[in-house]
Amino acid sequence: MSHLESIASSAVRAAIKVKASAIICFTSSGRAARLIAKYRPTMPVLSVVIPHLKTNQLKWSFSGAFEARQSLIVRGLFPMLADPQHPAESMSATNESVLKVALDHGKASGIIKSHDRVVVCQKVGDASVVKIIELED
Repeated sequence: MSHLESIASSAVRAAIKVKASAIICFTSSGRAARLIAKYRPTMPVLSVVIPHLKTNQLKWSFSGAFEARQSLIVRGLFPMLADPQHPAESMSATNESVLKVALDHGKASGIIKSHDRVVVCQKVGDASVVKIIELED
């Protein structure tokens, strides 16, 4: 089992044990979210695709929309495109703002309610982190 697959398996198992209402997965290629969906969690998986904004001095290119669209065909995944100004590899303060946007999107769509538990799977530097968040009002 690869490192990313073991993280995905642990995220699903933790979500089932704590009776989480959703799993939020930060990804840039969509692979981590697909691996989480492979283990068929009973709760929805909110896949936050972090786009990359690149330039070659003549034109700008934007990657991430294709990956979010491809996630639509996977069972249980609800993709969401994040703001390109917040790269995934930046400091934790920016990750917290993207997490807040993802939680607000989940609340608006009815997936997440107040006082629910949410499992967050993200990459911080070189380490992959699975954390459990209990929401407040």
